[in-house]
Amino acid sequence: MVVSALQKIESSHLERLAAVYLRQSSPRQVRENFRSTERQYALAEEAARLGWEAERVRLIDGDLGVSGRDADGRESYKELVQRVCVGEVGAIFGLEVARLGRNNAEHHRLLEFCALTDTLIVDTDGIYDLQDFNDRMILGMKAQWTEAELHIMGQRLQGARRHAAERGELRMGLAVGYDYDEEGGWIFDSDEEVRAAIADVLSLFEQVGSACAVVKAFSPRLFPARAYGGAWAGQLRWVPLTHSRALTVIKNPAYAGAYVFGRRKSRRQVNPDGTIRTRTTMLPREQWSIVIHDHHPGYTTWEQYLNNERRLQSNRTFQGARPVREGSALLQGIVRCGSCGRSMATFYTSDGKPGYDCKWGRVDGTATPGCRGVMGWVIEQAVTDRLLAAVAPEQIELALKAADTVTDRRSRGTRAVELRVERARYQAARAERAFHQCEPDNRLVARTLEARWEEKLRELKDAEAELAEHAVPAPEPSREQIEALARDVPTLWAAPTTTDKDRKRLLRAMIADVTITQPDSDELLVGIRWRSGASEQHTVARPGRDTIAPATLELIARLAEDHSNTEIATKLQAAGIRTPRDRLFDEANVRSVRVRYKIPSGPTHRDGELTPAQVANRLGVSRPAVYYWIRHGQLQARRGAAGRLTIPFGPDIEQELRHHVANSPHIKTQTQRTGGAV
Repeated sequence: MVVSALQKIESSHLERLAAVYLRQSSPRQVRENFRSTERQYALAEEAARLGWEAERVRLIDGDLGVSGRDADGRESYKELVQRVCVGEVGAIFGLEVARLGRNNAEHHRLLEFCALTDTLIVDTDGIYDLQDFNDRMILGMKAQWTEAELHIMGQRLQGARRHAAERGELRMGLAVGYDYDEEGGWIFDSDEEVRAAIADVLSLFEQVGSACAVVKAFSPRLFPARAYGGAWAGQLRWVPLTHSRALTVIKNPAYAGAYVFGRRKSRRQVNPDGTIRTRTTMLPREQWSIVIHDHHPGYTTWEQYLNNERRLQSNRTFQGARPVREGSALLQGIVRCGSCGRSMATFYTSDGKPGYDCKWGRVDGTATPGCRGVMGWVIEQAVTDRLLAAVAPEQIELALKAADTVTDRRSRGTRAVELRVERARYQAARAERAFHQCEPDNRLVARTLEARWEEKLRELKDAEAELAEHAVPAPEPSREQIEALARDVPTLWAAPTTTDKDRKRLLRAMIADVTITQPDSDELLVGIRWRSGASEQHTVARPGRDTIAPATLELIARLAEDHSNTEIATKLQAAGIRTPRDRLFDEANVRSVRVRYKIPSGPTHRDGELTPAQVANRLGVSRPAVYYWIRHGQLQARRGAAGRLTIPFGPDIEQELRHHVANSPHIKTQTQRTGGAV
């Protein structure tokens, strides 16, 4: 028996809501396809024509401009599903079934809910009762076709984009420093200051080899960045150079003149809470879909880009790399324990001397008897002597190249300031013209333009002052001095102008790693593995321990009974007693002697003395109150062994403090604080 469409609408449906669901896939469609939006709003009139009262018609339009691929970001769709599940909706109105969503799983789930709650679906083709098999089959086929349609459109669009990308003609977001010409080709930005900033960042990375160091060297200059979205969309803004922005410039192949398509890939993932998220990841260079070399003029070469990529990879410490760091430890990151084979950690003593310690085995319980520490000077001198003996004396070319690099860096910095002065002068002249073009009687506008002109003049003055500082020549060695110094590599190594980082770079350029083996003898075995693959082993005498005089040990042991390490050091200094290396004793020396000779601390307090915690418990007050009395001289205390406070606490003192607690309006006893509860 065939049932007409209108017969499917029963009184039970009319007593419930008519939900008119509106959706457009993007804000652009909402803005440009406004006729479609009008048609969707007109469905409210269709619901009234079919018999629903006006107050029972609900417009659900919060998803205008939201894609129907997933339900996670569609709050109005979730509201619709909730209303259907509780039986509030009698019919759902939409232009077509595809408006409910492009996801087949979400679509069929909603249809199942509609069948359970006897909710109708109404579109331009007819009225569907989900409890009817034929209607359910028709809507299921429509949902399948909607998903297929989405797939076909996507394939066509992606195919067209890829075809254009293969020709290098697909327009995409341009990297800062480039513009399109009249024919759609890539050209350098017409702003000379923008070009100089890009070139300086790439040049600085070639010199310093670290993105963090680039940011530090580039500061306080500003860097051009293209704004996306908002009122400044597509325009260049000058902002401070950040680490992430510097990495973006260094890792972007566009600056090497290459046109690349397919650097990123989007993957859909399911979160633990069941929500689906789209995550975009960067693909390795081997998986890029399209790479067209020499597509446009570059700020650097492709070979230099690959070299920069390798240097960035060598800086990633969490992947096992050991780049040069700050500090005086020359072998930091390349020292290994000869007993367990692990990398040794670097430490510094209180006076700044470096050392190396195999501590990881002690952390996880896998330490061997040979996993010990050693002071840096013991092995660094041997490794340095071997390095200087192996280096060829002819280093003039490298030294002159370094000098040229410094000169080039300084000239680039000066050129950048000159460009900033030029830009500030142009902006000041522009502000002046705007002020003079304003009518004098229009003070509301004139005051604003005058303030802007004054601000630009201040910026011009600051830029000119900075340029004047750059114009002062810096004291630099002559090329003759560099040539003379480069002929003597040991002198260059020990020169005060050579930093620890420079020494580390030279050392790592030739030495791969150093292995330290500590047998039970007076010698250390130092193994050196060169970059060439050759290996050699040297024997270094283990440094002997300084011997403390017995009289000094006896005095320290006696003082340790009731003095802290600092107090002991003060008394040793007053007595003129010095360390075996003829230095004054300090707290660290005393602590080291006590640990080495196992000198224990004396009793924590004498007879008749209490700790601050014991005094607080006896009087029923808080510990901060006791420390307050000590700080303000109301209660005498002294530093006992290990620097702990002890308080002479006789009957007279206790009676006086109890009287003070009882008469003080500011102190609450434990009973008062707990309301009488114990």
